[in-house]
Amino acid sequence: MDSDSLSAIREAALDYFTRSGSIRRCRALVEQPDHDARAAGWSELAALGWPGMLAPESAGGLALDLAGAAEILRAAGEHVAPEPLLAVAGLAALLLTRLDSAPAAALLEDLVAGRSLPALAWQESAGDLSDVPLDCGCEPGPAGGVLLQGEKLMVIPGSAASGWLVSARGDDDTVLLWVPRGTGGVTETPVPLVDGEQAATLRFDRVALPASAVLAQGPSARHALRHALAAGQILQAAELLGTGQAMLQQTLAYLRTRSQFGKPIGSFQALQHRAVDMFIHLEVARATLDEVLALASDRAGLAIERLEAEASRVNARCTAAALQASRSAVQLHGAIGYTQECDLSLFYKRTLRLSAWLGNVTAHQRRHAALSEGTARGSETAAWQGEFPRTADWREMPESEFRRMVRAFLQQRYPDRLRYLSHRARWSEMRDWYLTLSAQGWIAPAWPQAHGGMGLPADKMIAWIEELEQYGVARAPDQGIVMIGPLLIQHGTPEQQQRFLPRILAGDHVWCQGYSEPNAGSDLAGLRTEALQARDADGDHFVVNGQKIWTTLAQDANHIFMLVRTDRDAKKQEGISFLLCDLQTPGITIRPIHTLAGEPEFCEVFFDNVRVPAENLVGKLHGGWTIAKALLGFERIFLGSPKQSQYALGQLERLARSRRLFADPVFAQRYTALRLDVADLSAAYTGFANIVKAGRPLPPSVSLLKIWASETYHRIGALLVEASEEQGATAGDVDVDGQPFNALSPLIGSTSAMIYGGTNEIQRNILARQVLELPG
Repeated sequence: MDSDSLSAIREAALDYFTRSGSIRRCRALVEQPDHDARAAGWSELAALGWPGMLAPESAGGLALDLAGAAEILRAAGEHVAPEPLLAVAGLAALLLTRLDSAPAAALLEDLVAGRSLPALAWQESAGDLSDVPLDCGCEPGPAGGVLLQGEKLMVIPGSAASGWLVSARGDDDTVLLWVPRGTGGVTETPVPLVDGEQAATLRFDRVALPASAVLAQGPSARHALRHALAAGQILQAAELLGTGQAMLQQTLAYLRTRSQFGKPIGSFQALQHRAVDMFIHLEVARATLDEVLALASDRAGLAIERLEAEASRVNARCTAAALQASRSAVQLHGAIGYTQECDLSLFYKRTLRLSAWLGNVTAHQRRHAALSEGTARGSETAAWQGEFPRTADWREMPESEFRRMVRAFLQQRYPDRLRYLSHRARWSEMRDWYLTLSAQGWIAPAWPQAHGGMGLPADKMIAWIEELEQYGVARAPDQGIVMIGPLLIQHGTPEQQQRFLPRILAGDHVWCQGYSEPNAGSDLAGLRTEALQARDADGDHFVVNGQKIWTTLAQDANHIFMLVRTDRDAKKQEGISFLLCDLQTPGITIRPIHTLAGEPEFCEVFFDNVRVPAENLVGKLHGGWTIAKALLGFERIFLGSPKQSQYALGQLERLARSRRLFADPVFAQRYTALRLDVADLSAAYTGFANIVKAGRPLPPSVSLLKIWASETYHRIGALLVEASEEQGATAGDVDVDGQPFNALSPLIGSTSAMIYGGTNEIQRNILARQVLELPG
């Protein structure tokens, strides 16, 4: 389903829930449960066709895919819709749609028409995500029917249900049965839930059912149930995302209007940063949901195990984000947030109910780990036939084939001595590998093919990153590839592109960045390095004086791109220009700075009457701030890529397998959570990468990538040191399964990652002011 169709579905859903006073109706039902009011609400939804949103047109349904249905569920979450959409139009309809029997078809038609509200009764023990019935069983009964015996928990809706779709254990496999309300031998115990919804515990005491009650049995029944549960969990994630986003919007409105000490409380940085963290968690959840919906809606279809794994991944992420939003929203509202009269209470309670039903965060993380066990990429030998193509239609190449190609290339061409380096690689170490990639045409995977790059689409870019990090490929000095190259492609003149881009690809030009200055910190506009225009017999040029600091690997570079002040009398951001400079120019001095790890990774660069040709000006004179912001966008999307976290996670996995740490359930749970953090970082990165590839400017929200990536990287580094025990204090490399290993390197590297490129606190300030529009 295309984006325009999805937007139309979302707008229609939001319009209905607004017009019908969904929040008001939810409050009324919480305060005074009313079965008739719920029935009236369901009748209105039936008039819209929503009970059959996932049903085929042959049954009178709308035939939406999961992505379309998710828009309705997300809108329902944003308005705490009191109708059991997820339980009936989701779970029950999903199951009946996949059953090929006349009784199932009749039930589906009644559901679509709004005449029936069937409830799925599958769960038998708290926290169990298995589709396999445990104790609830059936056996042959009189007149060719069946006898049903057992118990089911958390059956939603409760008293509103017209009957129950019951999974039971037959002689050989799963049996799905229809048990109408009023059938003898059924005991229903109502279970009031925190958000005013009602569940039921059902007891079946030798319930006699006719043969027509059997909807399906055997492998087809079990597959249909597994699919319904997994797809339902994805839809539940969408509803949870909606509740979380609504709580964020309510909180932002409160922060903008509530005053204390004579100021809007939204101007207080501590509260701004709390709100930003709500936003980041929800945006990562949204990106994960988009990615999983795209996978689940693929016409080729996912294997059921993959669908279940992705369902657990997105459910865990959206549940965690909604819970984090609910806690923060109450805190940021203060005392009023703790009251029933505040609408926030409805969303808080809905989040609590949804997060406990169909599996909580821990249960889904555990299931994702079990389903993903043994699927780590990059360790096995890759089978690849023939030559490695310089160019191809990478978008059409299957991802598995692309990964095999990259893996085989690394195994054949990457030097073994450079795997898993514990320090930032120097140009002298990486030059030959850089030239190998250059000769292959693969040195610039994200550049357009028209400029000599691979032109990889976002999904292949993620695969490229994962394969390199899994194999332990060191990062070459690459400022030319990831920063100045993309900038010149967008903002450089044709002459500048022709002069510089081929030399970057060939490894002739090695670049570093000259942004930071002493005493300026993250105040980029506070720079003092000055460039004065001059003219002599050799032509127009600039004379540069000043100092840059924290310039990564400047001692290995032969060119620098930098911001300079070209008008000292203009406003701070209006008198800045962007220059390219050859570091061999007389008057330049470079002094290395050693990091916490003892490595000379950063440098000071001094400029003393340095002459820079006027044609090295990028963009307009005094227009460097616009160029700088574009470059900062490239830097933040690069710093927000999964590269560093993937590498650190690979190191953690190496250590865990060597020491058999996965047998420790505590470690396994923490590792799984971090693995999902990295996977969902990749989903968020893909969205921003697509913006770059479309040639559109990156929005200020790209700052969230840098925050999530660096803090995930740091969490992995901290666990790596902890899991290393005594070796976590060892200076230098140790041997792990024949390869060098340094427990401290990711932790120390991640510490600096939260500082360079603009500290994470500065990134939160940007998000607070430019994205969330909180007062200054």
